[in-house]
Amino acid sequence: MLSKAETILLWSSIMWGFGMGMLGPLYAVFATEVGGNILDLSWVYAIYLVCMGVGVIVVGKIADKVGCEKLMVAGYALSAFAAFSYLFVDSMGPLLVVQILIAVATALSQPTWYALYDKHSGDRHDSFVWGLSTGLWYIFQGAALIVGGYIVSYYSFDALFISMGIMLTVSTMYQAKILRYRVQ
Repeated sequence: MLSKAETILLWSSIMWGFGMGMLGPLYAVFATEVGGNILDLSWVYAIYLVCMGVGVIVVGKIADKVGCEKLMVAGYALSAFAAFSYLFVDSMGPLLVVQILIAVATALSQPTWYALYDKHSGDRHDSFVWGLSTGLWYIFQGAALIVGGYIVSYYSFDALFISMGIMLTVSTMYQAKILRYRVQ
């Protein structure tokens, strides 16, 4: 049985993954629509990964001092802001800025989420708890890709970014409940 805190962490993460996952491989299509080519996409994604990697290390270093819960919720909120920011991308420069925002958001939310999920599982560090979080995340990512494809096919990328932003905002609000369950 999952604790209330574990449940909040698990389902908000799944919602976040769903929101972010709606773009998935459609990202390449969107980037070419705003003027990017293969090399541009490679550079933007490489910069995103490096920023996220450095950010994860920095956040991992300071999270316990600042408070994992606050950093994680801030990361979730920033990801919602970044999703809505896609609405204003019209060239590779703004796309790079949005990708850096997402990298920072992920750096804030991922190491802190893992630390909190581990802390809230207490002495129960069984494979099922981790399998549940990973398995459900991938299942919902798969569903998100299908939903994202339908939204872009029948509506537009703008409708997709609004849908992503709404899902990420809901995820942030649900995740903020974890602030009540701080583990010392």
